[in-house]
Amino acid sequence: MLLKVLRAKIHRAIITEASVDYVGSITIDRDLMDAVGIVPGECVLVADLTDGARFETYVMEGRRDSGTICINGAAARLVDVGDMIIIMAFAYVTEDEGRTLKPPVALVDEKNRLVRMV
Repeated sequence: MLLKVLRAKIHRAIITEASVDYVGSITIDRDLMDAVGIVPGECVLVADLTDGARFETYVMEGRRDSGTICINGAAARLVDVGDMIIIMAFAYVTEDEGRTLKPPVALVDEKNRLVRMV
């Protein structure tokens, strides 16, 4: 049996843009993607701490050191620029793998710059 577990998280990022007129996705600063190991096209769950909205989408690479967190497509109607979010990636692992997995968590500042890893 496989378990779906958290494998990476960007915690308390601030939405910098929301664009309905796009095919759909979340654009994330490449530096943050690299910090936690999220790859372009990966499915992520986004939880909006400001209003409680939760949605799944896929990741697009943003410009390095830009601080970009842009919600694109239909999900842009669920958020506002300035909302604080958590971005979570999951993996299917065996129970033994799940017991030892230590997901990287990136804590960011108000400009979406990496503060530290936990």
